[in-house]
Amino acid sequence: MHSLSNLDSIPYLDSDGQVPEQFDRTVGVYAIFDADQVLQYIGYSRDVTFSLKQHLVRQPQKCHWVKVQTIDRPNRTLLEEIRDAWIHENGQAPLGNSTEEAVWNQAIDAKQQMNDEEKAAYESADDLGRVKLLKQVARRVERSVLAALEERGAKLPIRFDPKAKEEGLLSLK
Repeated sequence: MHSLSNLDSIPYLDSDGQVPEQFDRTVGVYAIFDADQVLQYIGYSRDVTFSLKQHLVRQPQKCHWVKVQTIDRPNRTLLEEIRDAWIHENGQAPLGNSTEEAVWNQAIDAKQQMNDEEKAAYESADDLGRVKLLKQVARRVERSVLAALEERGAKLPIRFDPKAKEEGLLSLK
């Protein structure tokens, strides 16, 4: 197990605007840093590249650097031990592992970004009308997310789950 300080920082986006592909379908623990190399989040995954894409979509301005420790086989206990050791090494849990955990780990909830007019329309709509409205709101929020990613320099293909949009959620497919 490597300490966090001994791992190399990898740019979150390469010169082509892609997340590091060398971790595609790789099991590991990863630490995400902002532009000032301040630790934002520590997570683990069975597919580090996919998880990095999800975090970039949810927090594009906070994903600038990453450190990764891979392991050969999925082992939740080992992954949690590495994550916990890195948090301990940092001296405290980063915001993404404490007060901001939901925005790092949950699908983007477009319902929280409804304006007053949309809220009123939602309240008075029937089930079908609500689904239609939620999809519209999700598409609007999706456009702002894609614009933020473009501003950040990301050029990776992003596809959100169409079924989740019916619930007003943006989750990568």
